[in-house]
Amino acid sequence: MKYTRLGHTGLIVSKLSFGAMTFGNHPSLPTIYKVDQENAQLMIDKCIESGINFFDTADGYANGQSEVMLGKLLEHRRQDVIIATKVGFRTGEPITQAGLSKRHILDSCHRSLQRLNTDYIDLYILHKEDPYTPLEETLEVLNDLVRSGKVRYIGFSNWSAWKAASALQIQKANHFAQFCSGQMNYSLLGRDVEQDIIPFMDYSGISMTVWSPLASGFLSGKYTRESLQDPDNRFSGFDLLPFDKEFAFTVVDKIREIAPNYNASVAQIALAWLLSKSVVASIIVGASKIPQLEDNLKAVEIQLTDTDIAALDEMTKPQPLYPHWFNQNLVDAKHKAIFEG
Repeated sequence: MKYTRLGHTGLIVSKLSFGAMTFGNHPSLPTIYKVDQENAQLMIDKCIESGINFFDTADGYANGQSEVMLGKLLEHRRQDVIIATKVGFRTGEPITQAGLSKRHILDSCHRSLQRLNTDYIDLYILHKEDPYTPLEETLEVLNDLVRSGKVRYIGFSNWSAWKAASALQIQKANHFAQFCSGQMNYSLLGRDVEQDIIPFMDYSGISMTVWSPLASGFLSGKYTRESLQDPDNRFSGFDLLPFDKEFAFTVVDKIREIAPNYNASVAQIALAWLLSKSVVASIIVGASKIPQLEDNLKAVEIQLTDTDIAALDEMTKPQPLYPHWFNQNLVDAKHKAIFEG
């Protein structure tokens, strides 16, 4: 296993982390929540054996079952591991049980600590934006949790760059605990974060942890055009990521060409591409079966050549949004005559 610092902190995390989203059994997402305690134990043991020290969950996964299971499995190793959990999504029917208000964050943190059977949360992450609660309220209560020792570090997930940047300025101005990481969706099939989020993180010294690095399993190479709607696979019940499936098949075909050069699987090459990005501190790998996990763990051993990285970069390069295309044109030689006279 390889390790790195998380953002501007001294916290050392494994480059691969384990996501416990699949732990539990709940009818809300049956194609996701399907790992029982016995198989969860096997996965955690395999992760520890492989050097993973970073584990991720959320209060909303399987109605809290994920936190309970993860806490039980890690209770005898608590001093050796880093646990991240998240807050923000709805956890109950009452209108107050969602969002990033002081009330909900304090209540959710208390309940997460109970479910995880721990005195502190290593990394507490705001799972989504809250358009109704003032940023100052959210950031003040996070600071209180850090100062009290219930939370050690804080981060955000699925936030826009402008909101994360605004929050960081508020934190600095008020001497609050600052974000050290952002958990974002990033893969060869989803590179939106390269437009604004990654430049902001690089500038601010914030690390990225990556969710769904294989684009809901598509970049494992296991899907065919015919099997996408199979009722037993993830896409039949959780087709969340908005990527072009036909283009995605061409990307997988390209990865298949590269993979034999490294004696690697399609998934391992896709993960190794992410590991080559300096902003990425840790990639969250999840699994519902041990063979999937074992395959993903081998990705950390692969060092892609600059040529292969460049080929994948070029093939999946996102179309720049305004004002990025305008600013790029300013330095593009063929446009210099237009802008410089």
